[in-house]
Amino acid sequence: MSTRLKWQKSSFSGGGEGNDCLELASSPTHIHLRESDTPATTLTTTPTALTQLLKGIRTGAL
Repeated sequence: MSTRLKWQKSSFSGGGEGNDCLELASSPTHIHLRESDTPATTLTTTPTALTQLLKGIRTGAL
């Protein structure tokens, strides 16, 4: 059975005109990301991997 994802706009996306924003959705085991301009293209990752990526960006390790 396939569950439809509930997408929401990132709070870090700009509030200006246009659709320049990142949208996020979660499922029981994954986090899904997409650009609002190309909603058919998604990036799917695990919460652990995304946490490590963000930590690396914040600390300057990446």
